[in-house]
Amino acid sequence: MEGVKALGLDVNPENEKKYREDMREKHGNTYFMEKCIEEMHKLIAAGQHKIVLDGLYTWSEYKLLKHEFPGELIVIALVTPKRLRYRRLADRPVRPLQQHEVDARDWAEIENIEKGGPIAIADHYIINDGDLEKLHTQIDAELQEIDFYA
Repeated sequence: MEGVKALGLDVNPENEKKYREDMREKHGNTYFMEKCIEEMHKLIAAGQHKIVLDGLYTWSEYKLLKHEFPGELIVIALVTPKRLRYRRLADRPVRPLQQHEVDARDWAEIENIEKGGPIAIADHYIINDGDLEKLHTQIDAELQEIDFYA
């Protein structure tokens, strides 16, 4: 959203999609992850060795992370049943989406930025079909399982 704002555009699904796709077309599908990796290396240099990223979008990003951090990457896919996603996205207060907009975004993300790969290859899955408390409990259980807190 910051990139969209920096261009002086309104923050909306159409502008966000165009910005993401333009940046990936101009700089490659790993553009955003390369920026994250730069920040991650700064954190590691400062002594932080357990880092959680939210939003692994492309197969190219996944491969880059696997190469950059061999043997250290664990992917947890957070998935929601489609009907529930539609309802949640329509009801959210910021940038609500209608079903046809969700479908168009999903298709564009699968076809244009390889989003399905990281979900398909994930090491763990969390089904986000309850309230926020249940989700937090599930996330904590997965982090316990992978020994994140050790």
